[in-house]
Amino acid sequence: MSRRISDDQFDGEGITSLSSMQAPPDKFPTATARHGHVVRRPQKQKMWTGFATVFKELFFPDEPLRSFKDQPRSKKFLLGLQAVFPILGWGREYNLSKFKSDLIAGVTIASLSVPQDIAYAKLANMPPQYALYTSFITPLIYTILGTSRDIAIGPVAVVSLLLGSLLQKEYDPVNEEADYVRLAFTATFFAGITQAALGFFRLGFFVDFLSHAATVGFMAGAAITIMLQQLKGFLGIRKFTNKTDIVSVMTSVFHNVHHGWNWQTIVIGASFLVFLLVCKYIGKKNKKFFWIVVFSPLISVILSTFFVYITHADRHGVQIVGHIKKGINQSSVHKLFLSGPNLAKGFRIGVISGVIALVEAIAIGRAFAARKDYRVDGNKEMIALGTMNIVGSMTSCFVSTGSFSRSAVNYAAGCQTSVSNVVLSVILLLTLELITPLFKYIPNAILASIIISAVISLIDVEAMILLWKIDKLDFIACMGAFFGVVFRSVEIGLLIAVCISFAKILLQVTRPRTVLLGNLPGTIIYRNIQQYAEAVKVPGVLIIRVDSSIYFSNSNYVGESILRWLTEEEEQNKKKNLPRIRYVIVDMSPVADIDTSGIHAFDNLYKALQKRDVQLALANPRPIVIEKIHASNFVDVIGEDKLFLTVADAVHATVPKVEEP
Repeated sequence: MSRRISDDQFDGEGITSLSSMQAPPDKFPTATARHGHVVRRPQKQKMWTGFATVFKELFFPDEPLRSFKDQPRSKKFLLGLQAVFPILGWGREYNLSKFKSDLIAGVTIASLSVPQDIAYAKLANMPPQYALYTSFITPLIYTILGTSRDIAIGPVAVVSLLLGSLLQKEYDPVNEEADYVRLAFTATFFAGITQAALGFFRLGFFVDFLSHAATVGFMAGAAITIMLQQLKGFLGIRKFTNKTDIVSVMTSVFHNVHHGWNWQTIVIGASFLVFLLVCKYIGKKNKKFFWIVVFSPLISVILSTFFVYITHADRHGVQIVGHIKKGINQSSVHKLFLSGPNLAKGFRIGVISGVIALVEAIAIGRAFAARKDYRVDGNKEMIALGTMNIVGSMTSCFVSTGSFSRSAVNYAAGCQTSVSNVVLSVILLLTLELITPLFKYIPNAILASIIISAVISLIDVEAMILLWKIDKLDFIACMGAFFGVVFRSVEIGLLIAVCISFAKILLQVTRPRTVLLGNLPGTIIYRNIQQYAEAVKVPGVLIIRVDSSIYFSNSNYVGESILRWLTEEEEQNKKKNLPRIRYVIVDMSPVADIDTSGIHAFDNLYKALQKRDVQLALANPRPIVIEKIHASNFVDVIGEDKLFLTVADAVHATVPKVEEP
């Protein structure tokens, strides 16, 4: 019975039973084609060469350094400029046809951005004009430095909520507005510094420690929290809690049920929320009608503002946005807290906000790049996002990043390059200069409805169900982040998400899987007997595969795990009157690396097996592993004749000896 399975393919399943079938030694095919091949020691590298290889792989895994080789100085200078300013690369191929597409996309996302910006300013507890400033300045900087063609830049719900919840713990946004705004600019500055530093020093891999599962839970929890916060504007409540946890929010809501709710506000909010959700449903069912989703917030703002204006609803308790300052950004360099206790506060808030903004933007950029089959450079994205936030902090902007909803609209509208962000900036400039006075009568209820309809998509129930099916630990991480955000705070939920992600990594690193292998009849292939029921054990030989690199954190566990397998197998053999174990073969093919603790653990394992009159053999060690085995002289202990190219070779060499009395 043959199996066409690649020799380097392996599974990672554990084992719960030792009841697989046994077969006599003569039933196992020998690896005659490979017999005689020996495990060769790789050519030894110089120490600095090894360090350089590790360094390049860690910090420059995607950098196209080869393009600089054998080039004249002028060409190298041009390539260097393109590496810093990607616009110089794609800008040379820009044409009128692409501009037409970008113009349509830019106008489309602008119609969505204006009402969303005003709404997200409320989440950050910032005056509305600062959100409009943000969507004017930061997209221009990103266009010059960014590598994504589809991402749309501006304030986003999750980051705005996080920023607002952290800032209001330091200053009251109403009674201490000046200091609150200054601290927001300071946090934005340090968010940009954090992002740019991660990109400049090629440390973007740190962002990957926030797992997908934790991000799903964090985003869903943030969405629930954002919607709960909108109950203030949706119900017309004037006195509302500053806390974000669900218990405090619902207590505040029901405490005001008799005297704080305004029925006119509720009618406006509920009516337009239904309208927005119906438009969203139509656009989701038929992609041709995506423009209905795009323009529905703007239509809602126009209609609700006109209704409030002609009915004077603001005189009957309907809260409105009020005056929005006209004109473009003013310099805010002098407003940054660069000394005193507020410096540390701004740094802490900025680092947290910057990392979350970074995770969201890179995830969005990579998702849309995959659809169009182009590459987004993660480190350049970090530098672009960091630079735009640094500049933004000096021009009256707060933290901005890539927006999923606007990026999706940008993509659906047919954008070709990030010039659509320039079009967005131009429209925001005209808005700030010409029509901000018209925003005075926008009811807060419509902004709440826009936010609620926008963040519902952040609750990905299907992803949570998939996490439960695939990995229970991932699901626990997801739920930990979710409940942390909902019942405590956004930053606590984020901390729980990171801690659970690290705990999972530590568990996997310190407790690697070891599995028992058997032979697939009629082949020279050895596979996990739990996965392949037809796999048979070799009498007198125990074959174990270690499914992890072996380091100080898990080396003792690996050695103990192999000895446990041996003990359990010997007990089974005694009960069945089968030959005792004479050889232990360790399949090292999945072991990518080993350190001194790992080699020391194998030395202890070898000594423990010697006491039991059991021989140790290693199969298919990788180049770095075999080099370290030789360097440590462990090969002299175990014997070079105990190193084999494949498991089949090891079995072929040991079976005749097993048969001896």
